[in-house]
Amino acid sequence: MSTSILCRPAVTDPLRPSYRRSSPRYMATCVDCCRTNSPAVNPLSCTPSQSGIDGTMIHWIGFPDLVLPSDDLPTPAGDSGEDADDVWAQIRAEVLADVDDEPILARYFSDLILRHDSLESALAEHLAVKLSIPDLIPAADLRCLFAEAIFEDELIRRAVRADLLAARDRDPACSKMAYCFLYYKGFLACQAHRVAHRLWTAGRRAAALLIHSRSSEVFAADIHPAARIGAGVLFDHATGVVIGETAVVGDDVSILHNVTLGGTGKESGERHPKIGDGVLVGAGTHILGNVRIGKGAKVGAGAVVLKDVPARTTAVGNPARLVGGKENPVRLDRLAGLMMDHTSWSDYVI
Repeated sequence: MSTSILCRPAVTDPLRPSYRRSSPRYMATCVDCCRTNSPAVNPLSCTPSQSGIDGTMIHWIGFPDLVLPSDDLPTPAGDSGEDADDVWAQIRAEVLADVDDEPILARYFSDLILRHDSLESALAEHLAVKLSIPDLIPAADLRCLFAEAIFEDELIRRAVRADLLAARDRDPACSKMAYCFLYYKGFLACQAHRVAHRLWTAGRRAAALLIHSRSSEVFAADIHPAARIGAGVLFDHATGVVIGETAVVGDDVSILHNVTLGGTGKESGERHPKIGDGVLVGAGTHILGNVRIGKGAKVGAGAVVLKDVPARTTAVGNPARLVGGKENPVRLDRLAGLMMDHTSWSDYVI
């Protein structure tokens, strides 16, 4: 393994991550575990009595092989401009280092990461275990549902990698992407939503609502499956986040805990906020109605936003007002969602 994989690259563009294109890949869809003629042995099962690291790898047997066209889409690469294809290799290297330090976790890391041959496989397994319902919806059934959606949707796969890199680059508490993948409920809630959104748009609303319901119970984040969320999104802590049906969240957005992107009244149609690229939404913020938060804007903690916020400005207070005033607001020189600076706007003195 190259030592460059383990290095944290410097931020090359303070405004926005750079994007790289990767060469085409070949993956397979998940087998339908619910079919009556499916193999008796689950290819994802592992022996309960096994201890330590399992040397066998989980390979998705499938039909048919899927050729992924990667020339038409940019690869989100996080704030540091890193090649997204290295993400899975980095996670495995981080976990292997932790196994050396904490041998008692060897089986845990093996089952969730080291036995999988791809990030997609590991994520499908992890979400399925988290969201399964004992005696009602087993993890094996959910595993196939998640795997099918993730493997077949290139935008999801790219967004997952961008989200992992965003957490590592923006959250000083995230020392390793493996920790984000395993433990950060904001990341897991976002990935569960991506699958639910795919199912929702495909007309499979019952399955989408099941994932939505279980995700809100397990991860304490309520994101309607119809809401649209971009790539490179950081839900920091994520407890109490509520995102309504017609909300839109752009790329490179950072949202803290207890944030509501909600509607007003009982009207139907477009009734939830539209959050532009690179926006920072502080803790305890409530943005209500079909309002727009412009690219790179910052909304201070505890604000209640009822009107549009122009790009690269800062809105604070209840009701929210622009720092510098409506006529001549202070303009930010960088995307707030990438900088994570919550307090530099303030001239407050005790």
